[in-house]
Amino acid sequence: MKIMFMGTPDFAAVTLRELCKKGYNVAGVVSQPDKPKGRGMNIEPTPVKKVAMEFSIPTFQPDSLKNGELRPFLEEINPDIIIVVAYGKILPEYVLNYPKYGCVNGHASILPEYRGAAPIQRVIIDGKKETGVTAMYMEKGLDTGNIILVEKVKIEDDDTAETLHDKLAVVGAEVLIKTIERFKGGDLSSQKQDDSRATYAAMLTKAEGEIDWSKSNTEVYNLIRGMDSWPMAYTYYKDKRFVPYECSKKDVKGAPGEVVHADKDGLVVACGEGGIYIGAVKFDGKKKMSVKDYLVGNKIEKGTILGR
Repeated sequence: MKIMFMGTPDFAAVTLRELCKKGYNVAGVVSQPDKPKGRGMNIEPTPVKKVAMEFSIPTFQPDSLKNGELRPFLEEINPDIIIVVAYGKILPEYVLNYPKYGCVNGHASILPEYRGAAPIQRVIIDGKKETGVTAMYMEKGLDTGNIILVEKVKIEDDDTAETLHDKLAVVGAEVLIKTIERFKGGDLSSQKQDDSRATYAAMLTKAEGEIDWSKSNTEVYNLIRGMDSWPMAYTYYKDKRFVPYECSKKDVKGAPGEVVHADKDGLVVACGEGGIYIGAVKFDGKKKMSVKDYLVGNKIEKGTILGR
């Protein structure tokens, strides 16, 4: 079975690497254009392109999929199936309809819940205990295609968006390999999604990261975990914005946002219910440091109300 792979970030690179390591015939790769990164703003290959280069796979990086820009490469590769993982652009009909076995997407949620761009982050922010990866046939709608296979993953209390991302990337590779094997065995079965149960995981914004201390410590803790490592949850101390790190829930009382404990052992801030322990901080323009180190040359006064 000849495969064309479409993907861009680290999450997708894990699947591509596993396909290559296990000897699947990945005949071509499509990724988004390389972009400048880091302080030097040097152009770097996408994570998926790096894997493709490692395994000497022809790679195409179109600026757009409109106007048939992908068609010549698609016809050259002539894939039996297109595997899509976090490619980042909507596929036009000429791509969706081309391969014999269709286009199969690995989506990081248990569909139809958390369709959209930020399922990993949103599922943590919402306090869910379970998520997963769904292999589905792609169609014109956003994550609306028939479900082929689902693998569920437990969300641990200390999971962040970053740790859950890494777990789901591994599971996603397994799910798509199982899907390919099912197809090779002649099983093309799928199940229609129940649209009445659908939820949408919109892309995160920086504004959503501002902590509302009037909420419970569970809600605040979930926001902090879900916003890691982008765009990060944050609050204000005397109009100076900072990101809290090394956080956990505490059973304390106080006014929402009140610093009820501040010393070398860390900060404890009251919420609408309970509180949050903060072990390290990063103020804008400063490096991340432990609360102990920060308090050597700075003050965070007990009784201060965080926020604005």
